[in-house]
Amino acid sequence: MIRLYKTPFLLKKLMPRYTWHRAGQGKKLFLTFDDGPIPEVTSWVLEQLSKYGAKATFFCVGENLVKHPEVAQQALAQGHLLANHTHNHLKGWQTSFEEYLQNAAQCQQVLEQLQPGKQPKLFRPPYGRISKAQAAVLRKEYELIMWDMLTNDYDASLSPEKCLKKAIKYTQSGSIIVFHDSLKAQRNMMYALPRFLEHFARLGYTFDTL
Repeated sequence: MIRLYKTPFLLKKLMPRYTWHRAGQGKKLFLTFDDGPIPEVTSWVLEQLSKYGAKATFFCVGENLVKHPEVAQQALAQGHLLANHTHNHLKGWQTSFEEYLQNAAQCQQVLEQLQPGKQPKLFRPPYGRISKAQAAVLRKEYELIMWDMLTNDYDASLSPEKCLKKAIKYTQSGSIIVFHDSLKAQRNMMYALPRFLEHFARLGYTFDTL
């Protein structure tokens, strides 16, 4: 099985209107967490981040925000940013144009109720799958955030040790890194995240929101 951890340079060149990393940031990294909030996972993530004064961006599924607003508020109170990952975690390639846009708007409405005021409007397509037509419309309202380091923490066939090793190997200054605060990723993420934070904090890196 071939796993991509580092986003290929050619893909970034072919899709320049997506954000893959933050250049010129010095020793700064951008942790992102997809698919939450999930109480038993997201709250644990928040504890780990607080140990290092790390800030992160959580790409939230709208229906999870509705179910667990108290966890979302906990993240906001600690200075993290909540962003849009559609309301029902839809695959853009398998969802009609109108349904996808409406689902994104539904999630954004929940986000704006939780974090009122002017906030960066960020969108990450679930699975990284979005049609050109969907992206063209969403780009008018959101910055479309992808990644340059995918931990693959959701892959049950991947060992926690390898998950961590690859995450460290392929992370560099300005990287946008994807973990998942989901039950599926729980085993690998809970092993890798604290060790990842410790490793890069020791090297003098800081962690910020997008």
